[in-house]
Amino acid sequence: MTLEPGILLNGRYRIEEILGQGGMGAVYRAFDENLSMDVAVKENFFSTDEYSRQFKLEANILASVRNPHLPRATDYFVIENQGQYLVMDYIEGEDLRERVERLGNISEEDAILIGAAVCDALTYLHKRKPLVLHRDIKPGNIKITSLGEIYLVDFGLVKVVEGSQTTTTGARAMTPGYSPPEQYGSARTDPRTDIYSLGATLYAALSGKIPEDGLARVMDNVPLTPIREHNPEISRGLAAAIEKAMEAYPDDRYQTAEDFRIGLLSASSKTLRFIDLDMNFSVKPGPKAATNPELSSEELLEGSHSGWLKLRGFELTRASLRFRRLIRRVGLLQMVLGFAIPLVVIGLLWIYFPKNQGNTPGTQVSSLQQTETPLALTQPEITSLKVLPTFTIEPTRAAIGSTPTSTEIGGSTGEIAFVSTRTGNPQVYTMQIDGSNIHQVTNERDGACQPDWSPDGSKIVYVAPCRQKQDTYQGSSLFIVDLATRAVTSLPASPGGDFEPAWSPDGDRIAFTSLRDGYMEIYMYNLVTTQFTRLTRAQKTVGGIYARQPAWNPYGTQIVYVLKRMGLSQIWVTSDGDVNMNKPNSQLVLSGNTQLDSMPVWSPDGKIIVFDQTNFNGTAPFKIMSIRYEDRDTKQAVPINIEPLPVVDVSFSPDGQWLAYESWPDNSYNQDIYIATISGANRTRLTTDPGMDFDPVWCRCIRK
Repeated sequence: MTLEPGILLNGRYRIEEILGQGGMGAVYRAFDENLSMDVAVKENFFSTDEYSRQFKLEANILASVRNPHLPRATDYFVIENQGQYLVMDYIEGEDLRERVERLGNISEEDAILIGAAVCDALTYLHKRKPLVLHRDIKPGNIKITSLGEIYLVDFGLVKVVEGSQTTTTGARAMTPGYSPPEQYGSARTDPRTDIYSLGATLYAALSGKIPEDGLARVMDNVPLTPIREHNPEISRGLAAAIEKAMEAYPDDRYQTAEDFRIGLLSASSKTLRFIDLDMNFSVKPGPKAATNPELSSEELLEGSHSGWLKLRGFELTRASLRFRRLIRRVGLLQMVLGFAIPLVVIGLLWIYFPKNQGNTPGTQVSSLQQTETPLALTQPEITSLKVLPTFTIEPTRAAIGSTPTSTEIGGSTGEIAFVSTRTGNPQVYTMQIDGSNIHQVTNERDGACQPDWSPDGSKIVYVAPCRQKQDTYQGSSLFIVDLATRAVTSLPASPGGDFEPAWSPDGDRIAFTSLRDGYMEIYMYNLVTTQFTRLTRAQKTVGGIYARQPAWNPYGTQIVYVLKRMGLSQIWVTSDGDVNMNKPNSQLVLSGNTQLDSMPVWSPDGKIIVFDQTNFNGTAPFKIMSIRYEDRDTKQAVPINIEPLPVVDVSFSPDGQWLAYESWPDNSYNQDIYIATISGANRTRLTTDPGMDFDPVWCRCIRK
């Protein structure tokens, strides 16, 4: 039975429109009245037991995925004598088939980005245990939103492979031209099946022609028409990558989706540099999109990928990328030997020659003494550790419940939470404020980041998945971990993604940035009533594009945030006592049309707001600016001089006298956590691990 618009399904989902319909079921756009957001509802009519089983399998898989290029299931239920229902993220946009029909063949750059994004999703699926095969990749199952986000959808033919099984646990069907030969009959399918289908999808999108059917290529020796015969403008490198993915026999194809991703990115000099980066790929929105449709493909590549690096104040150098590629090509062993042999020779020479050469006769200077002195001279940040106090409390998790002890820094024995890639994917850690006693808090398979403390210090809210540091986290959700029990609670998920959480001083609310509207707006979740409230209307602001990065004042009565307006990121603040923003908000700082402001935070006494600032093109390092709230009418901020730059993502100590922040002063890819006084003095480096350390947040709570 087809559901009519207006019907309230399962007491929660108001049917808005039919998106698609077939003999086995239908897909609807509906409004979730509990969470006040659009969702997609997929219906199965119970045509056969096999379809019912496959439908539930699809629901189980989508409920557990955490990838920015895959939708998630948020609900599943059965209505007797009516059907099965799967509620999913609603992805508004057009599919790749519709885009080709509307605009013609896609560009080479778009094909690479789409292919790389889907490869990222496939790598995630193929590495799951048990591994998951999509088995129905085609232009109609790749969706592109108005923001250029790419999603692999429709898992109706999904297969789960347990161990080394050779049988299929999923429905089997073929789409001529897109299905490889092994998908016909009873042959075994594996990850290379999806690689073939993705290659065929890119072939069709670039050439406007459906490739020759896979079974005919094997049974009737029908050759695959080279893609450049259909479209001579396609580069030879991209043509070779696609045709390799479409080899008739699996052993001749790319063996993993990651290999195919590298093959695609290597096909263009514009995307070659992204091989070493695990990134969320997007493509230029079509002419109907609300965002700028005039960007060239080259501008798109700069904005979609290297842009988040520039936004965060650093950029991988060409030399570092060449070094990584060298490691891959030459091999790690050869690289180690290349460095080890000269070191061995130097060591032998050191042993051979007298150790006291060049010193006063009659004195002996050890090699340890000779190395310590220049190190102290070349690393002044190490010497600054002398200003840190000596702590008397036990550096264990039990310290969370201990009585505060006055110190020179922070006014309490609070910890600093931060994120590190030291064990692989980013995870949340805590440490004492001298950088000691580092404890891992999260163990999310796909990473966690952006922590914030509860007011009493007993819990931390964080974002997952988070596979690398980036500007936005599409497909992410908010989670709360209890530090005493390590129990993790997930907040209700939304389509798009939720990130940048900020816990209110009363502990009852969490403000955060959400993509549930298709662009960034600030929402609030009430932990007591479990209700969501949308706090901003950026799209209704003149020239507004998004609102993000909320931060509470210490009384929980105001929020300072970033509003993207007229092409500039500006610091705005709500009216006092009106967190729900029913009254007009005001711009806090006028930085001019050459500066970008971001990441505001309120001091513990509510008197000062500090924020990051860089120039419009992102070439200047980040510096810290501050403005007294009582001087807000002047709209003029002044710099806090902490050298060397950059200084990013500041967090106040409980007494407001110190700042924790992330920096990379040697212009390296590596980032570490530092602290300095509010005046910029006593700069101290807290972390030294080769992994990236970022997202610091000081626990500004008094533990009782």
